Amino acid sequence: MRESIALLLVLVFLLASGIIFAKPALSSADAAGDSWASKAPMHEARTGVGVAVVNGKIYAIGGANQEGFRATNEEYDPATDTWTLKASMPTPRSYFGIAVHQNKIYCLGGYTSGFSVTGVDEVYDTATDTWETKAPMPTPELNIQANVADGKIYVIGGNTNGTFNQVYDPATNSWTTKASIPTAVNSYASTAVGNKIYIFTSNLTQIYNAENDSWSLGTPAPSPVILAAAGVTTGLLAPERIYVFGANAQQPFWQLTTKGFITQSYNPQTDSWTACASIPTGRYDASAAVVNDKVYLIGGFTMEFPTDRFTLNAQYTYSALNEQYTPLGFGNVPPVVSIVSPENRNYNSSSVPLAFTLNKPTAWIGYSLDGQETIPVTGNATITGLTSGFHNITVYAKDEFENIGTSETIYFSVEEPFPTTLVVASVVLVAVIGIGLLVYFKKRKR
Repeated sequence: MRESIALLLVLVFLLASGIIFAKPALSSADAAGDSWASKAPMHEARTGVGVAVVNGKIYAIGGANQEGFRATNEEYDPATDTWTLKASMPTPRSYFGIAVHQNKIYCLGGYTSGFSVTGVDEVYDTATDTWETKAPMPTPELNIQANVADGKIYVIGGNTNGTFNQVYDPATNSWTTKASIPTAVNSYASTAVGNKIYIFTSNLTQIYNAENDSWSLGTPAPSPVILAAAGVTTGLLAPERIYVFGANAQQPFWQLTTKGFITQSYNPQTDSWTACASIPTGRYDASAAVVNDKVYLIGGFTMEFPTDRFTLNAQYTYSALNEQYTPLGFGNVPPVVSIVSPENRNYNSSSVPLAFTLNKPTAWIGYSLDGQETIPVTGNATITGLTSGFHNITVYAKDEFENIGTSETIYFSVEEPFPTTLVVASVVLVAVIGIGLLVYFKKRKR
């Protein structure tokens, strides 16, 4: 109790006296954001393609084109901007749900040969480049998305029954059903943030909470979109946001130009939207994947209408395009630094361990003790030579973009260790005196 009061008093004193602790003389650099760049296209043009990310690589699986339903599986490496063909999916199909669980890609349901709806569940192992068949969906569906939340895969809506919420458990290879989505959906955009799944349609944002099996509504997009895709940034290199890409539903589809295909950013924390840079090459049904907080918009199709739009004889062109979107604020997110040790307490040693955690790789780390000059470190360390009294420490970290993260300032105290040598000497002295007295009294008795 005395230690807590003492620490509180020193904190009040430091704040009241106006002491400003020294920080490292570092600057932060801005990085380009809200911009697009063309990347290497897929080998095969496709729409309704499923995309997933495993270990920093994008897998574009299945889809459809003028040759019919496809089983093609291509791996894209953003680091080298190259595509590699991989083992084909056993069941050619498009518009299926795709999700990653424990580095395996699950492809569920979809539209397949004979224009039939399938409930097949096939799993791709990227490490072995092999496929395996799992328990099929109870209700076959197409025009669906799949998302992982709470360790399970949720497949919501679809053309057969747009309100179903079918849940697959990879651990038991079994299916269950959960609370139905309030408003039926198919051909929608969706993604997961934590244990919440966000479903975006032209006029609704519906949010599913996997922790309590409940639904709620979010703010709908200011500009409704159709045949859309969504991807979420993690907050490491760009602020955590959901990006929705699609065709402007407020504009007649036969009049859509490049500007009619738009990008909008949704903030799950504030339930608010921001308009972003339009898609450079407008196309329907493109698929979105996120690697290192950059979004890749892959595949899709375009339509060209004759002068007399009422005939609706559109010319379809399938796309192999791969365009990279750099989000708003990319490169401006500082590291998150958390001190584990020392703690806000008293220590009976002049050496105290310094331990901290970082949420991403950094280019530089340092700490400031008692407001003094910042001392660089490469990781956890031990602070030695601490004097008796009160101390404070702050840790700083700089990332590759020159952003500086600052930890909470920790206040602690060091007590002078009780002089053990003096204690031992005193004990010995008392013992000697005691023995002497004992001998003296024995002699007196004689």
